[in-house]
Amino acid sequence: MASVTERLEEILEREAPAWGIRPVPPGLRRLGAGDLAVLWGDLSIGLLVLVSGALLVPALAPPAALLAIVVGSLVGCVPLALVGLAGTREGVPGMVLFRPVLGVRGSFLPSAVNLVQLIGWTGFEFWAMGRVANAVGRDLFGVGSYTLWVAVVAVVCTALALAGPVFAVRRWLERFGFWVVLAVAVWVSFRVVTAGQLGAIWRLPGRGGLPFWAAVDLVIAMPISWLPLVADYNRFGRGGGRSFAGTFWSYAVGNVWFYALGALLVLAAGSAPDVLDIGTKIAALAGGAVVLLALLVGESDQAMANIYSSAVSAQNVRPELSQRWLIVAVGAVGFALAALIRNSAATFEYFLFLIGSVFVPLFGVFAADYFVLRRGRYGEAEMFEGAAPGFRTRALAPWLAGFVMYQWCLPTGPAWWVGALGRAFDALHLPLPLIGGSAVGGSAPSFLVAFGLSLAVLRRRR
Repeated sequence: MASVTERLEEILEREAPAWGIRPVPPGLRRLGAGDLAVLWGDLSIGLLVLVSGALLVPALAPPAALLAIVVGSLVGCVPLALVGLAGTREGVPGMVLFRPVLGVRGSFLPSAVNLVQLIGWTGFEFWAMGRVANAVGRDLFGVGSYTLWVAVVAVVCTALALAGPVFAVRRWLERFGFWVVLAVAVWVSFRVVTAGQLGAIWRLPGRGGLPFWAAVDLVIAMPISWLPLVADYNRFGRGGGRSFAGTFWSYAVGNVWFYALGALLVLAAGSAPDVLDIGTKIAALAGGAVVLLALLVGESDQAMANIYSSAVSAQNVRPELSQRWLIVAVGAVGFALAALIRNSAATFEYFLFLIGSVFVPLFGVFAADYFVLRRGRYGEAEMFEGAAPGFRTRALAPWLAGFVMYQWCLPTGPAWWVGALGRAFDALHLPLPLIGGSAVGGSAPSFLVAFGLSLAVLRRRR
């Protein structure tokens, strides 16, 4: 009997990776609440999360930075878990969930934006892993070619994406990857805490330059960056309420932990907000290249998720495209992009804020339509045969208004973009705040504008 069950599981895990965008049948919904908790707990910790935490200090004093981390994590994980809950209920990827509210062609817009951000994330992940792997390779194997190590990273992560989320969770993370990363994270945290003078660090003053609510937005951006992806994996889950709890708490705890650890690496070990410098400090404090190698094991699932969801987002536009070939193509583009990243800290910070300005108001539109107007249920017909084939402009307008509100409160991007915003808002007699000058940041006003306007202009169709 056991062998029959194992054989059935193997068949189902082979079927799941290639499943397209239609609702996942019950037989392929293999992930329980514990499986999803392992997945999102592992995705919440990684090298780039440490870099994000390092951006908060010394601009903020340690108590303010920790408060921003806790507030941003809790706030950001609510929409993450809610969209995951919708994905579990409807059994479809994240971009398909936007079809009833935006229209089929309207859902192509977030699909395109999501594809761009996922390819960007893939490039950042390959860049971070390649730099660290290059340092590890020099120490352990005497091989110091950055391009070679990025190629190795790209092949491994693309192979995991081809295997699919069910395999990645049940065969990789639960049997090996998650536990290795958890053990190493605990050891690194212990070494960092015991190496520094926490009492003196806690009393350090902030140097300024990053207002508190801008820091909260920077923390919110990390779980929000997973918002368009969460349904891609939770659609394989069983049980909506437990799916919500497993996603929310596992990601929130991991996000608080690694943001705080990144900040502490700056204050206690003198690290800079750069993945290689953070890796060097971790190696010096916690046991050398072997520890970094273990952290790379945990980072692989982050890149895997970005590559896999890129293919699924593209299939929302062209369902007939081969998911496997799309995965290979995204892996190749991510490899090429990793060679072009230069000013990592500034580019990465802009990238996080831009993600928030796009997807926070989009969640406001979706939340108003799905959880309020549709009472938490679409149904297959509303997302496929019965969906509006074109654009629902009434939903696009609140999304755009929310994006504009975010950019007004927290202008984000290179100098030319911020300058153009300043001229546009001056023409409207709306003086542009300083970056981060808003008393409440950009996320809350953006969400409230998009959510409120959506309730006002959207109507439930009979």
